[in-house]
Amino acid sequence: AFIRICSGKFTKGMEVRHVREGKTVRLSQPQQFIAQDRMIVDEAYSGDIIGIFDPGIFHIGDTLLEGNQHFTFEGIPMFPAEHFARVRLVDAMKRKQFLKGIRQIAEEGSIQVFKQPDVGAETLIIGVVGVLQFEVLSYRLKNEYGVEIQIHTLPYTAARWVLDGKITGDVLAYTDQAVLVEDSYQRPVVLFHDKWAVQRIADKHSNIRFVEIPPSVSA
Repeated sequence: AFIRICSGKFTKGMEVRHVREGKTVRLSQPQQFIAQDRMIVDEAYSGDIIGIFDPGIFHIGDTLLEGNQHFTFEGIPMFPAEHFARVRLVDAMKRKQFLKGIRQIAEEGSIQVFKQPDVGAETLIIGVVGVLQFEVLSYRLKNEYGVEIQIHTLPYTAARWVLDGKITGDVLAYTDQAVLVEDSYQRPVVLFHDKWAVQRIADKHSNIRFVEIPPSVSA
């Protein structure tokens, strides 16, 4: 994993607090890269970019702190998705690579990931701003992670996060053009066929508050 030193001094083997995980980690095997060469570094300073060993806990945008500081960067902002598709893994034996690829690409902000509570992890709903991003997703998963997928477009055009109130079966009974899903942080999201369906639900259930862009998750 690559990290940028934003302030202070990095020393080899130092212990830092992983804000999102809430645990202390030791930064071992720090390296810097120059062209095709790599070298172990003992120290690094503000502005430097170094590579560290990742035991599988680092995500794009994570914050690492030394001592008892209290600071977090806001998560990467998202643009409202307008196109949705059900993405299915072709080879179930590559489930681990599939989920890793989806997670890392989502962290870059190019896709939004949703899951229906009663459907397995091999099938996800992906939201994007432009339809060409589905082709990019398929290409990257195949060439970077060795995973092939099937993409089936869905008729939804709007996603709304539920901030206040609770979505139950009787709420969605007013429309057959919506589905309840969860995002990557298990927050409830409703996918709507169009904005008119959003308004119909909002008019009939004033206790429910929807937002088009969810609050950023601190890293």
